Amino acid sequence: MKNIEKIDLFNFDLEIGKQKPYISLSYQVFGQPIGSYPIIVVNHSLTGNSNVSGKNSWWNGIIGENRAIDTNYFTVIAFNIPGNGYDDVIGNLIDNYRDFTVRDIARIFWEGLSFLKIEKLFAVIGGSLGGAIAWEMAVLQPDKIENLIPIATDWKATDWVIANVLIQDQILNHSDDPIVDARLHATLLYRTPEYVNQRFQRNKLDSSSILQIENWLLDHGLKLKDRYRLAAYKLMNHLLKTNDITRNRKDFLAVANTIQANIHLVAIDSDYLFIVDESRKTYFGLKNIKQNVFYHQIQSIHGHDAFLIEFNQLSDILNPILNNHKQPNYVNA
Repeated sequence: MKNIEKIDLFNFDLEIGKQKPYISLSYQVFGQPIGSYPIIVVNHSLTGNSNVSGKNSWWNGIIGENRAIDTNYFTVIAFNIPGNGYDDVIGNLIDNYRDFTVRDIARIFWEGLSFLKIEKLFAVIGGSLGGAIAWEMAVLQPDKIENLIPIATDWKATDWVIANVLIQDQILNHSDDPIVDARLHATLLYRTPEYVNQRFQRNKLDSSSILQIENWLLDHGLKLKDRYRLAAYKLMNHLLKTNDITRNRKDFLAVANTIQANIHLVAIDSDYLFIVDESRKTYFGLKNIKQNVFYHQIQSIHGHDAFLIEFNQLSDILNPILNNHKQPNYVNA
C-alpha cells in the first residue's frame, strides 16, 4: 500500500489568471521525521512520482540508508505533481492541462511546505521536469534553499524542447493508441543512437520476424500504458514547454542573481533533450555574477535517461555537495 500523505489546497490562483477551487497535493516522506534533520525536496520527472526510495522506487540507487541522499541523516520529501495520477484518485486528474505551468507547480510545492511549517531547505533536487520545477522554486523563494541541484534540465524550454513537446502533444491527442505511440517517440529521444545500435545490433527476437529494438520500444510503451493515465501524460508533457524563469520577469542573469543557494548544474554529455551546450552557457553566464555556482557532468551512452541509470557517477557528484565536511567537487566546463 502506498504510504502517501495529502494536503488540501483551496482557491489556488493559476499563473494564467484562472482560479482552481481545489487541488489535492500528495507527498511522501522518507528517512528522518520532519523537524529535526536537514530537509531535501526531491522533484520527480515526467513519468515519475513521489516514490523515490525503497523497493520499486525510481531513485532507490540514490536515496536510502548510506546512499548519496542518506536517509539516516536527511528528511526527504517528494511531492507528486498534482494530476500525475499516483494517488489513484480519478477525480484528481486534470483535464484542462494547458491551464498549468511549471511556475504553478513550484508555487503549489511551496504551499505544501508552508503547510508542513518548513521554512528552510537544505537542498532541492530534480531531474528533467523536476529540475525545471526546482529552478522555479529557487526563484520564488530565493533565500530558503541552501543547495539547488537541477539535473538533466534547464531554466528554460528551448525551441528544441518545445518542438518535441508539440510532437508528443499531437500524438497524445490524435493517436488511436496515444500513450504507447507517444512513448515510442519519447523513449528514443531519451536515449542515443549509439546506445540503441550497440545494444540491439539489428538482432531479431528469437526466431520471430520482430526485431529486438521494436520489441523493446513497444514494451516501454505498453508498460507506461499499464501504469499511467492519458490525462496525466498530457499534463506532464505540457509542463515541459512552460519552463521559463524569466517569463514576465527580468533577464536570466538578473533573475538568477537573486538566488542565494549554491547552484550545482548537473548535465549529461549525451543528453538529446536538454543538451549540454545550454548547461555550459548557463554555467559560464552565472560564473560572471556568482561565486557559488558549479558545473558537473555525467559521461554516459544512455542520453537523457542517464540520471536514472548512472547512479555511481551521480552519487560521486552528490556526496561532496551533501556532506558539510567536504568542498563541492566539480569538473571544469
